[in-house]
Amino acid sequence: MSEKKVKTYTAEFKESAVKLAVESNQPVTDTARDLGVNANTLHTWIGKYHRPKASGKAEKQDEHLYDELKRLRKENARLKEEHAILKKAAAFFARESL
Repeated sequence: MSEKKVKTYTAEFKESAVKLAVESNQPVTDTARDLGVNANTLHTWIGKYHRPKASGKAEKQDEHLYDELKRLRKENARLKEEHAILKKAAAFFARESL
């Protein structure tokens, strides 16, 4: 079986493709075909790179929230692991004291 080679695109190419797709009068699927990119891929890039122009503060706040969410998920996983260990230790010591 032959393996499919995954195409990788530079960030500059993605941004220019999004700009072209958003600013052109043709459908996104036609723009994707012209660029040799899958239409779903181009739609994904549009969702990622084309944001309504807002203040830079809002974007920084979104990044801050993402970082905080990532940190909290990591902490939550650690606490669940610690809880499981303490639960096993308590059961072990309870058996020994009888």
